[in-house]
Amino acid sequence: MTSSRAFLTSGAISAFIGVAAGAFGAHALRARVEPDLLQVFETGARYQMYHAFGLFVCAWVLASGPSVWAARAGWAFAVGTVLFSGSLYLLALTGIRGLGAVTPFGGLAFLAGWLMLAWSARPS
Repeated sequence: MTSSRAFLTSGAISAFIGVAAGAFGAHALRARVEPDLLQVFETGARYQMYHAFGLFVCAWVLASGPSVWAARAGWAFAVGTVLFSGSLYLLALTGIRGLGAVTPFGGLAFLAGWLMLAWSARPS
């Protein structure tokens, strides 16, 4: 089973990348990409930050004892971040609109993660 330390570390790294991406978008990209693509990039950074906090919650739940569903939620958040935020970052940077086809799969992973985290809270 995945340890709380793994999700704590992943959450912290993801939050770091989310802040860095937000700053990069606000400062370096503003003059280089179209406003609609800048908004796409910012959406990726925002959702990455939300789900970094989700990883922290998974770490907290796992620190209190083993939880298969909290571990699955953490993995769903991690996969969702790569698919959702990653595809939006690439779309904004390259302008390749076809990358947007990947984004909903990341969104589904996020939704599944939140449901699994809720399920982990049910009484044994």
